[in-house]
Amino acid sequence: MQAAIDTMFVAAAEVADHSLVTMAYLVAGVLFILSLAGLSKQETASRGTWYGIVGMVIALCAAILSPEVTRYGVLAVAMVPAALIGGVLAARVQMTEMPQLVALLHSFVGAAAVLVGFASYLDPHMGMTTAEEMVHQIEVYIGICVGSVTLTGSIIACLKLDGRMSGKPLMLPGRHLLNLITLVVTVLIGIWFVSNAVSPDGIVIDASGVILLIVATVLTGVLGVHMVMAIGGADMPVVVSMLNSYSGWAAAAAGFMLGNDLLIITGALVGSSGAILSYIMCRGMNRSFASVILGGFGAAEGTVATGDGEQGEVIEISAEDTVDHMQSAKSVVIVPGYGMAVAQAQHALADLTKQLRDSGVTVRFAIHPVAGRLPGHMNVLLAEAGIPYDVVLEMDEINDDLPDTDVVLVIGANDIVNPGAEDDPTSPIAGMPVLQVWKSKLVVVMKRGMATGYAGVGNPLFFNDNTRMLFGDAKASVEAMLAGLRT
Repeated sequence: MQAAIDTMFVAAAEVADHSLVTMAYLVAGVLFILSLAGLSKQETASRGTWYGIVGMVIALCAAILSPEVTRYGVLAVAMVPAALIGGVLAARVQMTEMPQLVALLHSFVGAAAVLVGFASYLDPHMGMTTAEEMVHQIEVYIGICVGSVTLTGSIIACLKLDGRMSGKPLMLPGRHLLNLITLVVTVLIGIWFVSNAVSPDGIVIDASGVILLIVATVLTGVLGVHMVMAIGGADMPVVVSMLNSYSGWAAAAAGFMLGNDLLIITGALVGSSGAILSYIMCRGMNRSFASVILGGFGAAEGTVATGDGEQGEVIEISAEDTVDHMQSAKSVVIVPGYGMAVAQAQHALADLTKQLRDSGVTVRFAIHPVAGRLPGHMNVLLAEAGIPYDVVLEMDEINDDLPDTDVVLVIGANDIVNPGAEDDPTSPIAGMPVLQVWKSKLVVVMKRGMATGYAGVGNPLFFNDNTRMLFGDAKASVEAMLAGLRT
């Protein structure tokens, strides 16, 4: 009798533990949703970040303390070094390196999905019906394939963003046909794998199943490499967003394989939000998602455009003269680009903005959807420097005001202010929405030299009569302007 009572109490305790874990997962899922909502606006971004941090802490604690976890020593060996490595990496990385760090983290999600898929296949769930086993093996196969594409594609994106690999697209002959053949072969292998892995007597694990999974992993890995290699530098912001979506679906697939509701919810949130962001980025570049995946738009940053012919002479300006123009202006608009991030000029720019505003000049910032190497890259840099949110405007909010602007200061931006997008139907960026800075009274472009941006096309803006070129390091130039204002 006592044994039966003890068994009943143990069973009740296990049910209670599972209920607590489920409740913790539910709370974490709600916090993740609130985090996404908060991150949609600059004013609430900090709060959204904390929602995400608290949600992840709750999720980790619930997973660690769940009844299924018994080998805490093995778990500690895996978690502690990973936490230390992640902390050191995050502390050391510069804001200019954030895009490649994000891409690298996406690759970890893909690797996790691949490893979970193999583990799930090698340690099958017993007691399932044939139909349930078939669904499970389909989940395993899809999870491994999506994870492998995410893993290799993210690594290539990281190398491109870090400058260790050229941003020029790899244009293999018949590349679309190669991708299609790889996709079809992967599907056929998947059908073969599922039909072999599941029999009326239950799941069958043999060497052939593992070999098929390895072949599928290699094929989809090669597909991920080729897809991102064929995408040019101008489309890299979309690629980062796209890989973010892929990592979400890979996490969701891992959740299905593990039967983890929180992974499914979180993966679906990341996957869908990444897809929506990719759509927004494509719309900001007037390109379709398919054209990004199938195209090869962009070249290595810093190349010299060819075929543009002689466009005229540039008119240079000094930092002192730029200060004179800004002091006498009523309205100044600043357009930041990746060059500002590389020079780490945002803090000096914040001081310059404060000085101008204190002297009665209206100063605003114009942000293009694909400025930088990551969605929201410029917004984060400006927020880090303490620039007020209310003066940071999106392209659609400020474009109509540019004709009434006295001075536009372009800092390290190139393609997003190129009038060829509107004036030249033959330009590779024709139709791309751009900031119409040339309509202002005076444009001062800050660059190190005359090299092109990531799109690899020349910019007629540099040769306009109302354009002045301020060559040199962006931070040094802004500091020189700041010194001029103070004296």
